[in-house]
Amino acid sequence: MRSVGVVAKARLDRAASHLAQIGAWLEERHLTPVFDPETAALATSAGTTAQFDVVDQDELPRHVDMIVVLGGDGTLLGTAGRIAKAGLDIPILGVNFGSLGFLTEVTLPEIFTSLEGAVNGTAQIEERMMLRVAVVAGARRLAERVVLNDVVVTSGALSRIIELSVSVDGESMMRVKADGLIIASPTGTTAYNLSAGGPIVHPQVDGLTITPIAPHTLTNRPVVVPGSSEIRIQPLIHEENGEVFATFDGQSLLPLKSDHIVSVRRAETRLRLIRATSRGYFQVLREKLKWGEI
Repeated sequence: MRSVGVVAKARLDRAASHLAQIGAWLEERHLTPVFDPETAALATSAGTTAQFDVVDQDELPRHVDMIVVLGGDGTLLGTAGRIAKAGLDIPILGVNFGSLGFLTEVTLPEIFTSLEGAVNGTAQIEERMMLRVAVVAGARRLAERVVLNDVVVTSGALSRIIELSVSVDGESMMRVKADGLIIASPTGTTAYNLSAGGPIVHPQVDGLTITPIAPHTLTNRPVVVPGSSEIRIQPLIHEENGEVFATFDGQSLLPLKSDHIVSVRRAETRLRLIRATSRGYFQVLREKLKWGEI
């Protein structure tokens, strides 16, 4: 390992002093810290006079061997998407500054212990399934993304029920009237899927979860299908002013029309996530979901 990327949530003032400390810690071990412009500005605001390499966020994965993310799960999701877009598999260490943080599970007191393990090769690295999403209209490919958590198809700003046709591996599964539909990876089952009443799926399970959001018919229940499946969703828009959108990891949004099909399958690339050495997966669930508390 020669260089380490450092990314902080935008305007996260609480992280400023930690950024300078991380940069100095890396340099003491003859590693080059590389910041994106906003993170570098945040570190400077803490009064550090150190000069760090600065690279644009989209290009950062190509210049480093690992990325440390300070923020919440949203910041990590954005970084994971950039790594996937670059076609790389460099690991991410997520430090939690958010309120929940299933992905950014390393706490502030654990930063340097976790960094030490990552740098010397003793850290536990989990490979997480990612999703490849394509939006097509006939022979036209309108968009393609690789996401970590989920793909969500929902209505527009007005609260209204939409109708969706869903198939799995070419076989019709259901036509559902609901507020929307979530296709989640195992990692993504603790995100929007959990709020919508979907199951928690262990991240090492090879499966995709299909969860209707507030379905009109209560027998439309969440379903887990094999990870090798291709799921296709087509909006059935009956009103001229009907609005349906697809969102990808909550990071970007695409309007859909009646002839658009959203195809979701397991991506070829996987995210490499550095785990906190002091906690297992179920301990994280107990802490985040307050299981067993009186």
